[in-house]
Amino acid sequence: MTANLLDFDLEGLAAFCEQLGEKRFRAVQLFRWIHQKGASDFAQMTDLARGLRDKLPAVCAITDLPVLSRQDSADGTIKWLFDVGDGNAVETVFIPEEDRGTLCISSQAGCAVGCRFCSTGHQGFSRNLTTGEILAQLWHAEHFLRRHLKRGERVITNVVMMGMGEPLQNYNALVPALRVMLDDHGYGLSRRRVTVSTSGVVPMIDRLAQDCPVALAVSLHAPGDALRDDLVPLNRKYPIAELLDACLRYLPAAPRDFITFEYCMLDGVNDQPAHALQLLDLLRSHGARGVPCKINLIPFNPFPDSGLTCSPRAAVQRFAQVLIEGGLVTTVRKTRGDDIDAACGQLAGDVLDRTSAAQRLARRRQASEHTIRFVHKERQA
Repeated sequence: MTANLLDFDLEGLAAFCEQLGEKRFRAVQLFRWIHQKGASDFAQMTDLARGLRDKLPAVCAITDLPVLSRQDSADGTIKWLFDVGDGNAVETVFIPEEDRGTLCISSQAGCAVGCRFCSTGHQGFSRNLTTGEILAQLWHAEHFLRRHLKRGERVITNVVMMGMGEPLQNYNALVPALRVMLDDHGYGLSRRRVTVSTSGVVPMIDRLAQDCPVALAVSLHAPGDALRDDLVPLNRKYPIAELLDACLRYLPAAPRDFITFEYCMLDGVNDQPAHALQLLDLLRSHGARGVPCKINLIPFNPFPDSGLTCSPRAAVQRFAQVLIEGGLVTTVRKTRGDDIDAACGQLAGDVLDRTSAAQRLARRRQASEHTIRFVHKERQA
């Protein structure tokens, strides 16, 4: 079985080259060809020794993900549906703006957390992606966009791990992928421009601070445990106080001096002025001096069977005003790509359409089993 070179960070690729009897500098050359130039044919890698070029096809490959579909939004957003085998698919979204190009990447096929407002959670959990499958989304998108936009320089300036799945429940595959994104021989992104979004896997937040600290976004969505237990089931294991403590521990290692808290606005559920005042008090009073943070209010994007609706614009603005007057930096996320179901919380719509109700039920059961296994492994660690 040949190795997929997208599975390796630079250290892993150097170890692989050593097994072939090659020096470390060959790994650096190979790494640059793959990630900076988007090469998949070893014959193109003209500064590699001919002997190495001849040797590589027999032992390794650069394996892209098959594209099931690509959709282009009227606002310039692009969504890919990638085939990851065994009937599973993941979605990746590129969001262009004047000063940046952001790629939203998936870390799992489905998700085990099961947040009420997220269509991926309703899909259920299938499996973790490999490092190569995580990186293939970036590799494919970056080099497609260079050709598509006829640009020689880097197009993707920011990566957010906010696609399908809970990144911190796929930690061992996530961290090498982050290292490739940050590596100057790879994509050369700064730590401030790579964001991991989590629903609150507290022990893994602590590990990320030690292993590969990048910008952190936390899906909060409620100002108290009772409501968050209902919206984000993981809260039953890691309640808000423990989560905020982990955020405070993370900050000394973080590339930014604040944590981003994401808050999905749900009509009549969590969007009242009283909720805003609770949230304000929670974040200003926790710890010795409160939690340095930015609040990102996200208009809910409806999907079938959610039973939820988006807060009216006036309610969102009123909620934001309470937080701003209380001294919290607050923004309202602009909805992008909703005409192709690429907006926040909508990912997996295409997958749901292709999946029978029986299959979805089976995946939800598997999601529950995955969470139990994850907690068991964590306790053993």
